[in-house]
Amino acid sequence: MRTWIDVAVLAKTRNSKGRFVVRATTGLPFLLEPGDEVALVPPQIDVPRNVVVGEVRPIDDMQAELTFEGVDAPDLARQMVGMHCLIRRELVDEAVFSEAPGTWDGWRVIDDVDGFIGKVSDVIENPAQTLLEVTRPNGQTVLVPAVDAIVHDVDVEKQAVFVLLPNGLLEL
Repeated sequence: MRTWIDVAVLAKTRNSKGRFVVRATTGLPFLLEPGDEVALVPPQIDVPRNVVVGEVRPIDDMQAELTFEGVDAPDLARQMVGMHCLIRRELVDEAVFSEAPGTWDGWRVIDDVDGFIGKVSDVIENPAQTLLEVTRPNGQTVLVPAVDAIVHDVDVEKQAVFVLLPNGLLEL
């Protein structure tokens, strides 16, 4: 079972003080609450990897305006737009998953050179980096670091993660 679940995407900044409009990911209600620890993916240079939700102002069932503790610089906030918010699965009522499984489960991973690599079967948060566990068509799994040097785009509508894998990663 996945340890972390993708629950929201930072859609846009709301003002110059680090306020965001955040949308729930496909198939889930809005789940973020004040005090939640959030892992941001894909990681980016000079952007925190983990943040804590501050104030939450609901807009509707699928989106809210919120702040993160310590994120109040406009440049930093703009860099974070488009990132996905992952929270620990254990913090979410399991009834939510009976209706809407984790949205990254089954997402296609597509490499710029090799094309379709496989499907995401887990998101693993390690102290050093976040990893995508990808199940290959032959049933083998490969761990893909979810860092900005490798993951260059995430398309929610296509449920696809676009990567440029380092040479030899698939042979490990």
